[in-house]
Amino acid sequence: MAVLKVIEVLSNSDKSWEDATKSAIKKASKSVKNIRSVYINEQSATVTDGEIDNYRVNVKITFEID
Repeated sequence: MAVLKVIEVLSNSDKSWEDATKSAIKKASKSVKNIRSVYINEQSATVTDGEIDNYRVNVKITFEID
């Protein structure tokens, strides 16, 4: 039987929500092994002069414990 753990990570990008999500996984994978899935819990953005300038995601990352 596998034991899984979930952590919550906040990430941002000036390109897209997808890029922010990829960044969260890339950063988390440096210290967390056996990542199995990611769930996008929340998306938001900041706006300057009528344009989105920063995309933000709150993701839940699931990984298997050895």
